[in-house]
Amino acid sequence: MTTLPEAVSLRRTFAIISHPDAGKTTLTEKLLLFGGAIQMAGAVRARGEQRRARSDWMAIERERGISVTASVMSFEHSGLFFNLLDTPGHEDFSEDTYRTLTAVDSAVMVLDAAKGIETQTRKLFEVCRLRDVPIVTFVNKVDREGREPFDLLDEIEKTLALDLCPLTWPIGMGRDLKGVYDLTADQVLLFEQSRGDHIPEGIDMPLEDSRLDELVGADAAAKLREEVALIRGACPPFDLDAFRSGNLSPVFFGSALRNFGVRELLNGIGRLSPPPRPQPTDVRTIDPLEEKVTGFVFKIQANMDPNHRDRIAFFRLCSGRFQRGMKLKHVRSGKLMAIVNPVFFLARDRELAEEAFPGDIMGIPNHGTLRIGDSLSESEDIRFTGIPSFAPEILRRVRLDDPMKAKQLRKALEDLAEEGVSQLFKPLSGSSWIVGVVGQLQFDVIANRIDSEYGLKAGFEDAPFETARWVHCEDKLLVKRFAEANTSSMAEDRDGALVFLARNSWTLGRVQQDFPEVRFSATREQY
Repeated sequence: MTTLPEAVSLRRTFAIISHPDAGKTTLTEKLLLFGGAIQMAGAVRARGEQRRARSDWMAIERERGISVTASVMSFEHSGLFFNLLDTPGHEDFSEDTYRTLTAVDSAVMVLDAAKGIETQTRKLFEVCRLRDVPIVTFVNKVDREGREPFDLLDEIEKTLALDLCPLTWPIGMGRDLKGVYDLTADQVLLFEQSRGDHIPEGIDMPLEDSRLDELVGADAAAKLREEVALIRGACPPFDLDAFRSGNLSPVFFGSALRNFGVRELLNGIGRLSPPPRPQPTDVRTIDPLEEKVTGFVFKIQANMDPNHRDRIAFFRLCSGRFQRGMKLKHVRSGKLMAIVNPVFFLARDRELAEEAFPGDIMGIPNHGTLRIGDSLSESEDIRFTGIPSFAPEILRRVRLDDPMKAKQLRKALEDLAEEGVSQLFKPLSGSSWIVGVVGQLQFDVIANRIDSEYGLKAGFEDAPFETARWVHCEDKLLVKRFAEANTSSMAEDRDGALVFLARNSWTLGRVQQDFPEVRFSATREQY
């Protein structure tokens, strides 16, 4: 039987982050292909059956060619167990991505070789930096015309203040791409334009070998030798400790669409990325090698199976050996929960999880008992920290086409709010629900899901509010006086917490001046 230390050492739990259209979902599919988890990768822009990317399982994701919700895929490769979390690239879904990054031990940052660092990439990188998440950089689309590799490295270093160490290096770019050189193994991978998705084998070849000139051409070989000499002279040598502390990033080059350089990336993740890391709680830090089972919920997803009104909590196991049927304490309620049907994921597909180890991501079916931020523990009362809700930047009133279905609408809105798709507010005066989101595209997703999953026609109309803030104050009488003075702007969130709905930034600033003892928070810790 596998011991706990052995199982922990074999696990790699990582996310893929990028700006939209950098090739994140295509790379995800190809990593699954290499891991043997799927037989055919579904390119985002392909046709027919190939079009159905396995990691994008919602109808709206397949229609628009974007990821709008995080998905989890588990697979084995070269004796290691990988938990891959595909995150939304679009900034309108950054809250889901932020919470997902609390559940991983490393991340792959995908860059377009022609575009380099883009806005959303920078934002997601900063989230990783807050938690010291190690970053592996993959420069994608080298089979297309792109920028000079040294220009890309210079931009990354200056923009992100991150040391870089290339472990593979392109031989040419776009139409002139000859292959990629593996600096750690002294191997050349030849790119053959006419062979489609052919996966090349590395050819052992020191840079001084004269055969290199024959394989890639004398000019390309001379340029490669010159560039590698510059890399080894100017870039810091790879340091595993510096990488795992978040200060240095290994860089790989390739083309996810053409399966080129993807195997080298996957091998690099397995070789370099850390096994499950200690996790912070409100009491102490939990070590993955502790015998008692602990973990936290970082995501809720409803209706993954349209044939059943299912509700799945995505649970990151942080310590101990979990076995199906165990009873764990639901810390928020203080009650014991029997975990009888936990599942492992391949996007929407699942298999029963008989046992799991730290780093594994399980799905726990439940009927609304579990929420984002909940902690489960075999023994002590602990709460894992750093899983917040964010104040919405756009607020809208809900408009229901059939007023007789108000009860069903409330159920749909509450379900989606529990997932973290949106914030749901009930004004203290007035009957219309107010939905808050981080980005405009989320309203399209909500309306689409209310229609397809609940059979309701609903839309959104302007609300007289710009943003929301959670209200905190030790003096309950002062809170009551504040609420009475601002009745038309007060609401409660789905947990009953008091919220101030601000009409504009001036209004928010004014109430902060008038009630300096009251705290107006843009985030709320989930627990």
